[in-house]
Amino acid sequence: MNTRLTRRHFLCLAAILIAIGTISARAFFLSGHLTRVLIVDGFSNHDWRQTTQLIRGILEQAGGFQVDVSTAPQTTNAEAWAAWRPKFSAYDVVIQNCNDYGRHISWPEPVKRDFENFVRNGGGVYIFHSAENAFTGWKEYEQMVGLCWRKADYGTAIRLNNDGTPVRIPPGDGSGTGHGPRGNVLVTRLGDDPIHAGMPRQWLSPDMEVYYYARGPAENVQVLAYARDSKPGQGLLWPVEWTTTYGRGRVYVSVYGHVWHGDVQPPSMRCTAVQTIIPRAVQWLAKRPVTIPVPADFPGTNAVSIRPEIHARE
Repeated sequence: MNTRLTRRHFLCLAAILIAIGTISARAFFLSGHLTRVLIVDGFSNHDWRQTTQLIRGILEQAGGFQVDVSTAPQTTNAEAWAAWRPKFSAYDVVIQNCNDYGRHISWPEPVKRDFENFVRNGGGVYIFHSAENAFTGWKEYEQMVGLCWRKADYGTAIRLNNDGTPVRIPPGDGSGTGHGPRGNVLVTRLGDDPIHAGMPRQWLSPDMEVYYYARGPAENVQVLAYARDSKPGQGLLWPVEWTTTYGRGRVYVSVYGHVWHGDVQPPSMRCTAVQTIIPRAVQWLAKRPVTIPVPADFPGTNAVSIRPEIHARE
């Protein structure tokens, strides 16, 4: 009797250990699996080349990301555009770094449809800084972004009260989208979403623009953080980070990361807060656990925190 019990216990213990081993192996595989990221660039009124390199450097330094780049053709040659077909579906997250503002250029219709399907089917999209300005009239893109750089009558805007409650502003009420002078901006986060968990409630971010009266469909918009604009005589609170959903996909939008022509290693990208938020947002977009730690040099409300120059692998 004792022998049978001992054998039974042994078999049960062995089964438990095998199950634990299988779970542990799967957890190890998932934790060790790189998040596949595609940066799409090629045109913008900002310095898109340097922006891409800086984003790539930040993600490489954080670790856990495989980063590729797809650059739209630099010519109006129809054959070049016909051949450009980013394979969005091969990636977990797409970082959108194109902006056609002031330019007569856009993605070809087949690329637009591929992009829509990628997000609709569960892909993640990071709308990086001026990509929020892009593609006026592409309704599906505007649905993803929620709040875009648009004229006063184009759509709904959202501002925040001092207690962080949102106020919806109808089309035609107030101005079109704009921003005041760049500077050190006090950012306030709302709630405890996974991207910001563990961060202080407020911090200073350098060389930052705060967009006011960003407009669009404004549907499924979840404001994550806000700041006060620097327009003389206005000084209202506006979203600086927000998320939306499109189909099964997640979309994250922020106004961090201004890189203008002539800027070199700008503090807007060397900010510790920005370098922490970017990889954490990408992890969240990929529907993975957010594991990037909040570092000891994360800024507070008294001073900005600026890191050394960013260098990406060639």
